[in-house]
Amino acid sequence: MKKIHIVGMIMIAIAIVMISTAADDLSTYADFQTARQSNSLVKIAGVLSKDKEMQYDPAIDPNYFSFFVKDSKGEEQKVVLYGSKPQDFELSEQIVITGKMKDGDFIASDMLLKCPSKYKDEEIYIKAAES
Repeated sequence: MKKIHIVGMIMIAIAIVMISTAADDLSTYADFQTARQSNSLVKIAGVLSKDKEMQYDPAIDPNYFSFFVKDSKGEEQKVVLYGSKPQDFELSEQIVITGKMKDGDFIASDMLLKCPSKYKDEEIYIKAAES
């Protein structure tokens, strides 16, 4: 086999891996009802329920943060993020969480915050600590 053929096959294999990796991030948004029925990771866009309790005490466990999110259909659900509470979390306009349901709670592995316009539509990406 010629070297050019080997290089071509390697490039094709790399392209296939890159496309399959990117396809994981192109998933559509779901709601909490869909998350309950699915055993895989889902993305949910919603807003923070500011009238519900947020639990974060870094003295007890700095990697446990729980809060409530209202999805696009209006359903509120407790969300647990095994990571620290982001600064100015309460000011976020929209939250996109990636994760899955476990024992009645939504366990978030990633979270993306859309900040108010005073931050010029800046988005903050938070990756949870793997537990």
